[in-house]
Amino acid sequence: MHSALLTSIIVREGLEVIPDAGLDEVAGNEVFSMLLIAGDANRLAESNDVAVIFPEIAKALDGNVTALVAAFDSEREFQKRFRFNKFPCVVFLRYGEFLGVIQGVRDWSDYMTEISEILLRDPSEPPPFRLPDGCGVPSSLQTH
Repeated sequence: MHSALLTSIIVREGLEVIPDAGLDEVAGNEVFSMLLIAGDANRLAESNDVAVIFPEIAKALDGNVTALVAAFDSEREFQKRFRFNKFPCVVFLRYGEFLGVIQGVRDWSDYMTEISEILLRDPSEPPPFRLPDGCGVPSSLQTH
């Protein structure tokens, strides 16, 4: 379930909450869309921070990007699909095709710089999934 803060932002801003199965239909008709995948705000302090920033990003982009919020019960499916390894994140799409992802919280200027660069990219497959540093198999357990 989304946090109370994110739920209030969804209502206030009129954001569409989208399940994994509905993303292609909605985002496929939009030149640019961005999808907030917030994660569990009870475990991740940054989730509510990004939830507050998300509609401000949409406003800064002058309505040129459709802002969507991932349905809470579809977040793991989106993670598999877009291969990110950190919640919260914002995925950027052009006509439903992957452009890039910003994971975690950033300074405002960093958001604007990164988003400008992402929106200029050609659509591509999401990068291969990578485990965070320190999560690999210890060398003593690896087979050679």
